[in-house]
Formats: sequence, C-alpha cells, structure tokens
Amino acid sequence: MKNTKKIIFTMLLGLGLYTTSCNDDFLENDIKSQLTDATQWESEGNADIFLNDIYHDLSNKWNSPENLDNFTDDNDAGFYWRSYSWKQGIVDPSVNQGSPMDQEYNTAVITNSTNHATDYATWGAAFYKIRKCNLFLEKVAENSANFSAAYLKQRVDEVKFLRAYLYSELWMHIGGLPIITKTLDRATMTPAELYTKRSTFEETFKFITSELDAIVNNKALPIKFNNGDANAGRATLGAALALKGWLELYAASPAFNAATPAVGSDPNKMASFGNYDPDRWKKAAATNKQFMDTYGGTYGLFPDISALWWEKNEYNSEIIWDRQIVAVIMGSNYEQYGGPVWIDGVYYTWGNYDPTQELIDQFSMANGKPISDPTSGYDPQNPYVNREKRFYDFIVYDGVPYKQDWMAKTDTIYTRIDKVKPSKNQIDFGTDDVGNTGYYFKKKINPLKPRGGASSGQNYIYYRYAEVLLNYAEAQNEASGADASVYAAINAIRKRSNLPELPTGLTQETMRTAIHRERRVELCFEAKRFYDIIRWVIAEDVMNKDLHGMKITNSSPSDNKGKWIYEVVGLNHPHVFHKKMYINPVPQAVRDQNKEIVQNPGYQ
Repeated sequence: MKNTKKIIFTMLLGLGLYTTSCNDDFLENDIKSQLTDATQWESEGNADIFLNDIYHDLSNKWNSPENLDNFTDDNDAGFYWRSYSWKQGIVDPSVNQGSPMDQEYNTAVITNSTNHATDYATWGAAFYKIRKCNLFLEKVAENSANFSAAYLKQRVDEVKFLRAYLYSELWMHIGGLPIITKTLDRATMTPAELYTKRSTFEETFKFITSELDAIVNNKALPIKFNNGDANAGRATLGAALALKGWLELYAASPAFNAATPAVGSDPNKMASFGNYDPDRWKKAAATNKQFMDTYGGTYGLFPDISALWWEKNEYNSEIIWDRQIVAVIMGSNYEQYGGPVWIDGVYYTWGNYDPTQELIDQFSMANGKPISDPTSGYDPQNPYVNREKRFYDFIVYDGVPYKQDWMAKTDTIYTRIDKVKPSKNQIDFGTDDVGNTGYYFKKKINPLKPRGGASSGQNYIYYRYAEVLLNYAEAQNEASGADASVYAAINAIRKRSNLPELPTGLTQETMRTAIHRERRVELCFEAKRFYDIIRWVIAEDVMNKDLHGMKITNSSPSDNKGKWIYEVVGLNHPHVFHKKMYINPVPQAVRDQNKEIVQNPGYQ
C-alpha cells in the first residue's frame, strides 16, 4: 500500500469564474459580493454571473489522485486511504457515501474550490448543483422582462443541459433518482412536496434524454464552439446530442437492459428497466448516427491524437464537451498525479497512473493484429517493438526516451530491476510512489508543465467525436450486426493511428470483441473503462482477480552481460467486487432525512 498523502488544495478566494466564457459586463463587475436577489436578475450580465458559477461547479475531473480508471483493470496504483474500502468491497450506505472515489468534497456544501473532482457521483453535491439550475430557471422566468427573447431561449437550454448532465452523472452511479425541477423551500412547502420519492431507472433515464432531445430540437444553442470564441465552454447542440447518444448506449447495455439486472433482484426497478428490449440498441444507434449525419461536417477526428488535449488545440474538431481550465487560477493538478515519478533524477509525480499488463496487451501490433495472434509478429521477449502508434503515443515503458517540451533534455525511463545501474523508476513492489506495473502513461499530460500546483491549463474533455463513432459502432452491431457502417466507424479511428482496416467477414460476436478492444485502447485513461466494465457486466470477472505488471531482470544480474528477461508477474492485491457494486448505494444520511427514498438492491 502506498504511503498516505495529505492533499492540500489551493482554494480560490471569492466566486470561481469561467473567465473565457463571460461577457464584458461579467468581467468588469466590481460589486459581485453586493448582488442582491433583486439585482442578480435585473440584467443579462448579472444573471450570467449566477450561471457561470454553475459552470464553475462542474466537476474538474483532472484534479483527483484517484480518477475512475483507478477502479478498473486498466490501472494499478496501489490503495489510497480514501478509496481503500471500496477497492476491498467494503461498500455501504454509511461508508464514504457509497462512492468509490476520493470524497474530499462529499458534503452538500460546496466550497469555492477548483477541485470538485469526484463529487459528480455524490448525492448531496449533485442535488446542490441541480438546485442552482432550478433556481436560475425560476428566476429568469420571474424576471423575464429584464432579458431579451434570444437570451432567454439560449440560456434556458444551456441550464437545462447542465441539469440533465448533472442528473446523468449521478444516475449512472446510483440509478433511479428523485426528479426535482423546482427549488424546495421548507418554509412554504408541505412534507409531501418536500420529500420526493425516487423515480425508477427508466423514468429517470427518460427525463434526462427527453430534456436533451428538446434542447436538440429547439436549436437555440450553437452546434459547436471553436478556440477563441467568446462563449467557448458553454453548452452546445453537439454536447446535448452526444450525451443523449451515450446515455442511450449505457441504458441499452446488458447490466440494465435485462429482465434481471447485473445487481440481481430489483423489485423497485431502481437499477434497471426490468426487461430486455432490442429496440434500445436501435435507438442508441440512431441517435449516434444522427450526430454523425447532422454534425459530422462540424465535428471530426483530430489528426494527431497525442496532441488532442494540448491548450493550443482546445476546441479542435473532435472536442464535443469539456470543462474549461485556466492555469493557476482554476487550473489542473493532473501532471502532479501521473506520469514517470522520477525525471532526470528529480521527483516529479505521485505515480498514480500505472497501466496494467492487461491494458498493455490490448494494444495491437503495427500490422493491426492483436498480440494473441500467432501471425502478429509479437515477441514476448521484445514486447515493445512494432506496436501500434497509440502504444507509443500513450504509454511510457522500459527504455523509452522521454522528452516533454518543458524538459531541457531527453531522459530515458527505466523500470527494469537493474542491480548494476539502478534507476529511481525501477519497480520495487514496495510502498513508495514508483509504479509497480513497469509502465507509466503520457496520454493527456501537458507537455508544457512539469508538475501540478494547478499550473496546467488544459481543458478536461468529457466527450469527443471518437466516442460517438465507438458508441454508434457498438449499438449498431448489437442491433443489426457487423454491417458496412460499423466497419466505417471503427476503421476511421484505426486509420488515424495508421492501423489497417478490420478484416472483413466478422460476425456480430467477433465484431463485438473488436469494438470492445478498440474502445478500451482509444479511450484508455479517459474515465470510460469504469462505465464499460459496469454496463458489460464484466466487473466481477476482471476485478476479482490479480492484475499484472512487467518484471524485467537480467539473466546475469551482477554485470548485465546476460539477456534481459521479460516476465509478466502478479501484483498481489486484486480488488474485491461484489455483485451489488454494479450500482452504488443511496447514502444513509439521505434516507435518514427522507423516509420516502428506497435503497438500492444489495444494500438494504
């Protein structure tokens, strides 16, 4: 177990702002602290101050040492004190609000911090933000005479999108939710009005997707923003349709689209539809196809995936929905948590993002064949030669030359056990920060910034166009089999990484395997794998077994005159995943406050 680390986050003074998405009135307002309920809604500029605070409260998923990938078979960084219980299967309504992630901000009171990294899965924080959305919608309606028709039309749909997004994040973790579309007031409401019951899984899903559908049909929002646009960072039609397509895919998946859901018996239908309907796959395919057909001329794959996240490439053609980050002011700590621990002999990172051998083995050879194919050319004793481009774009492996823009010179990262010339990045299977898988990653790391301290300004990307293609391919394959459109979607992604097209003649089952592999590689370390192992109902298989790393030693350790031997070894601390963990529990505090709230299966 790694050493316990005390995380000290920089707190912003005053109201956190989305500086690049604000109008002049917003930037020049010197009396923010003096706004009253009356003056808050007397002008569009003042109303936008309130709205920008909602944007500010969006989870900054960069800023956590334990993002969702740490709870999958893709990453192994040891056990941290805040997540230890969940990783050991100790999941209870009274433990950490039932959430797997670091809950630094797990109360209903959200501070003016930039570090809302994991509160998207927290009941209290989600409904705190949803209340803000409801309040904005009520106040602009009450004071509509102060706003232009164009302002109202656009801002109302923006806030409805934000509310739908907030609901969707919590729904994926907890299932059915109370649908609250107005602010609650103990002073004026009866208990029956205050204590809202949970809607079912299906009712919650339909509420979210119907809201998104209405936004798309209203066409009040722009399709996309580009880098430099004054309103970049606000909601768009692209974001609404992409989110709808993803949620439909999620809901159509085996964990929920079944008579008996992944969690087992679900009499209240909080964790599933309670039946199987093949049309759910068709709807998911249709929505993602709608995005491709309608917005495909505006969105597209960015040519260089390794540079997709860079500040200078923000709002490129692939970016659909992101959270704006401003270096130092409301920046990212991501570079502090991951990547090689030691660079040029200097300690730089916590080494939290350590790809497992299970993930490494999913990267194909440059010829497009999986390493399990006897004709692929893969050599287990020379495993890093002739791999696909994404392997070199994403992964730091033993012996790789490592050079970021901020570095004065190239370093070589060695993870091997070398008794003649030991490296500080050498795996030791101990308790320090050095990773024990034999790998680090460099995907998404800002090449301009050496470490955290909120110094990075790279936006956090929630959804990108490659995911739409993957979503479509999966849904269409499940609905109709491996037709030409499925091949086209997957091959477009492969082409960007210089891979040949998939072989023709794949069955629905073999295409499913290919899609799952493509998705795992393309979206690795983007907080997607967690939802995939949940919805595919494979978490109890892939997590309840030991994960692996690469141990490299010399056959003549005293002088290194022998051969370097590559040995896949167990890491000796598998997670414990119980069936009930396919859905999180409702926090006990919530049920104590509202007796109408029923608990999820397995947590009663």
